Order: sequence, then structure tokens, then C-alpha cells
Amino acid sequence: MNTAEKLKSLSIDRSASETRDAGPWPLIAGVAIVAFLLLGSWVLFFSPQPEPTPVVQAAAANGGPAAGSGGVAGAAPPTRTRGGLVASGYVVARRSATVSTDFTGRLQSVLFEEGAVVEEGQLLGKLDDELAAYDLKLSKDRLRAARANVEALQAQLVEAEAQLQRSSALRASEAISASALENAEATTGRLRAQLEAASADVQVAAGTVDRQEEFLDRHNVRAPFAGVIVAKNAQAGEIISPAAGGGEFTRTGVATLVDMDSLEVEVDVNEGQIADVFPGQEAVIVLDSYSDWEIPGEVIAIIPTANRSSATIKVRVGFKVRDQRILPEMAAKVTFDRTDQT
Repeated sequence: MNTAEKLKSLSIDRSASETRDAGPWPLIAGVAIVAFLLLGSWVLFFSPQPEPTPVVQAAAANGGPAAGSGGVAGAAPPTRTRGGLVASGYVVARRSATVSTDFTGRLQSVLFEEGAVVEEGQLLGKLDDELAAYDLKLSKDRLRAARANVEALQAQLVEAEAQLQRSSALRASEAISASALENAEATTGRLRAQLEAASADVQVAAGTVDRQEEFLDRHNVRAPFAGVIVAKNAQAGEIISPAAGGGEFTRTGVATLVDMDSLEVEVDVNEGQIADVFPGQEAVIVLDSYSDWEIPGEVIAIIPTANRSSATIKVRVGFKVRDQRILPEMAAKVTFDRTDQT
């Protein structure tokens, strides 16, 4: 082998290297092209198409020209839509009370249970009235004694007036002295004064009897208005007091009474949206407990003050429909109707 052939054997074969360096790139490029074509097809066939603009035609029932016929179509009537403003709140009772007593006493009996429907003036409980009944009996005895004293003084006065007449006749004939006539006159005047005082005592005793009768009746705990008992706050044997005291052993009320006809919803509306709410506005109330039940309502009033911490204003919404399923303190959402002019 000569020198030229040796040099040729040491040279690098470029054709073989270029074939090996191509590797998988042609395959990758083909896959990318196919993927791009598939993506374009999906966008073309599955992207949402814009809806055609509806052509509004005026109704010809009222004799008006149809839109596009050369006449001027009248303004469309306002449409009522919901969902613009939603506020959350709770069901509250405008009329509720914790039924208690005017004085401290021991509860003797309880005549109701939770959920009971009561009428105005119905007896709910009774306090121990033994001492009050004894005081009433004592007052009546004093009244009888005062009346008996009046009757005795009236009899004495009749006798004194008769004696005065006789003394006056005898003095005219000078059969008795002037001092005897003066004594008869003094006796009569004294009895008249005593009778007047005794009559006043009768009036005081009668007033005391009336007061004791009223005090005895107030040992009976009665419902101030018709409603439903939602809480039983005391049991027989416990001490009832109108003011808190005595720790956990003293109750401030016997029962919690709610007028179910006064239930409404109080919601907090953001200050920036309160302009969309007005008294008399229709609304839809949905209770969290009955999410599929839409209750028609109406805005009663907007409380004229704002909450600085939450930047909200309280709005009262009344129920147009009453139902036993609506209970106090239920969570609720109110959707205010919004009237839009189209």
C-alpha cells in the first residue's frame, strides 16, 4: 500500500455521519404538524358562535305599525328581573316578650309547654300567693271595722242631734242653763267630725282592699298578647324576679312569647347598593332551611342609620305569605326585584 492509499484510509466518511445525526427529529416534526392541524379543526368546529341579534317587532294587536314597516315602534314595556341584589339576614319577630312578674316571688306552678299557642290574658303560671291572700283578708277586715265605726258614729250623731233639739227647747223656756245647751252643741259637732274622719277611713280601707286584690291577681302570670311559647325559662319552685339577681338560682322570666304574625326578615345591604332598595319594593325570600321555596315579600322600611364597622344599612322585609314553617332566627336570603326599562 502506497502513501496515497494510506492517507485515504485515514479520512472520515461524512455521508455516514450525516445519516446518523438526523435521529428522531423528522418524526417529531411530523407529530407536531398533525397536532397543530387537529387543534385548528377543534377550534373551528367547537368554538361558540355568536348569536344572531333578534329583530324586535312591535305587536300589531293594538293597531300600531310593526318595526321595519316604516312606522315608529312604541317603547317596550318594563320587564322585571331578579338577581341584581341579594342580601342575607335572619327572620326576626317585631313583637316578642319575656313574660315575667312585677315583683320577686317563688313560682308555684307552670301551666304551659314549649310550642303552645296561647291567647291574650291566658294564665301561664302562678306564684306563691299565701302571704298576699292573708294581707287581702286583713285589709277586708279593716274595711269592715271602719264601716262599723261609721255606723256607730252615725247612731251617736242622731242621738246627739235629738238631744240638741231638746236642749234648745228647754233653754228657750229657761229650764236648763246655757252651759248645758253649749255641751249638747259641742257633742253634736264632735260626733260630726268623727263621722267625717271615719268615712275617710272607710275610703282608705276600700282602696287598700282594691290594691291587695290587684297585687294578689299579679301573682298569676298571664300572656300579654296572643302568640306561641318558644322557650320555657323557669320551673316550679324557682325564684322569679324582674331584675337579675341571686345568680343562676333566680330567673328573670317565665316564658318567651312570640307573635308569629309579626315575623319579618332583617338583612344588611351594602351602602353602595342601598340606592337600589326602596320601601314597598317587591322581593323574594328564600330560607336556608327550604332552599327551593320562594316566598314573596315586600320591603317594609329602611332603617335610617348605617353600621360604621360593616358599612351596611339594615332593611326590613315583610312576608306576604304566612306559614308555620317560618320560624324566628332562621337564616334567609332576600333577592330584591329590579325594574329595568328596555
